[in-house]
Amino acid sequence: MIKTDYSGMSEWVAHYVVQKINNHKAETDKPFVLGLPTGSTPLGTYKALIRYCNSGNVSFNNVITFNMDEYVGIPKNHSQSYHTFMWDNLFSKIDIEPENVNILDGNAPDLVKECEDYEHKINAYGGIDLFLGGIGSDGHIAFNEPGSSLSSRTRLKTLNNKTVMDNARFFDEDTSQVPTVALTVGVGTILDANEVLLLVSGHSKALALRHIIEEPINHMWTGSALQLHKKAIIVCDDDATHELRVGTVRYFKELEELNSVQEI
Repeated sequence: MIKTDYSGMSEWVAHYVVQKINNHKAETDKPFVLGLPTGSTPLGTYKALIRYCNSGNVSFNNVITFNMDEYVGIPKNHSQSYHTFMWDNLFSKIDIEPENVNILDGNAPDLVKECEDYEHKINAYGGIDLFLGGIGSDGHIAFNEPGSSLSSRTRLKTLNNKTVMDNARFFDEDTSQVPTVALTVGVGTILDANEVLLLVSGHSKALALRHIIEEPINHMWTGSALQLHKKAIIVCDDDATHELRVGTVRYFKELEELNSVQEI
């Protein structure tokens, strides 16, 4: 799905999430299990979801969330922890029950057990219905850095220098302040979801998008594992397509036009 700009991409994804939650609610009393990312890319989607919730178009009171990752070694209330990010940018502004929010604890006394328990809890809810994600400029998904196993599960992961440098913008451009270890869901964890929706925005992600869509599956570009998924959706803006072949872009835009006609 190729949208003209970041705003259009964000709105489309938010509308899709709302539809999935509402359709699920109409079919079953079971909670909808939603996987969520952090970073700058999903912020537009989160703002739109807040708007939909506040206008009464969707409720999160029967939604269970699992976040992709969390830094190790910084407090939950640190300004750059993913706990803080999610509560500041989404959870505190919607009607979700706090006990339904699941984020890995980077300060757990036993980090290995924390990861194992996270996997068990996901399974206890019957798996994730829809996992939203983003990619790094090197094509990593969650904190599954280049070279990660494509069958990996939730685990402790050392971040590479590229990721640390990319994330320095959140730490006043001071790389020494960026945590170098994180807890992350694995590629296999993501692939187990019923659906995966990847958000990709901007020129800086264009090369990664090319590897994910046009190149063979490669553990050096872990997002490319989505080629194996039975229902993976990639939503991007025009800027992110600049490394794709012209024929690839035309193909996906033609598919979008065809689907739009069929929906009318």
